[in-house]
Amino acid sequence: MPNDQSTPLSHLATRRSGRPRDIVAPGPDSAQLARILTLASRTPDHGKLVPWRFVLIEDRQRFADLLEAGCRAEAECHDAKIAKFRDKAFWAPTLVALIASPVRPHKIPEWEQRLTVGAVGMNLLHAAHAHGYVGGWITGAQATMPEVVASLCGAGEDIAGFFYLGSPAQPLEERERPDLGEIVHSF
Repeated sequence: MPNDQSTPLSHLATRRSGRPRDIVAPGPDSAQLARILTLASRTPDHGKLVPWRFVLIEDRQRFADLLEAGCRAEAECHDAKIAKFRDKAFWAPTLVALIASPVRPHKIPEWEQRLTVGAVGMNLLHAAHAHGYVGGWITGAQATMPEVVASLCGAGEDIAGFFYLGSPAQPLEERERPDLGEIVHSF
């Protein structure tokens, strides 16, 4: 049964990501989103550094303008590419940027802090699923465009991903998963 939330094991076995462009309303309301972000933040965090933060992208027109500006700064920019980037600003009813904000310098290595940020992202997807929504996590060119990074990030920060949350426009399909025989080894 796709997206079965009846038990924790069913939840883990059936959670899958949605394609952000195929995520539609309804999305989480403000109270649900606060709960989703609270649950996402319940993650292993060596040293209690909290090397992440969230940016709620509510002004989609402004975000579309940023994506367009980022595209225009690229050498291979054309009208179709601009339209593609602008469209990304309007996918899904809820859009959250996860910002990696590592503490530097610190005795806890940056790579370990970034693992924590990744765990926050996965928890965000699980929390959205547990609330009956679907999520899609993407990075892509928009995560590194200087115009976007400068608008969403502070000094020393970068974008770990954009999380599109809402309801699936169509049933989600299972994808092929790795064969344990190929990825599990003994030592």
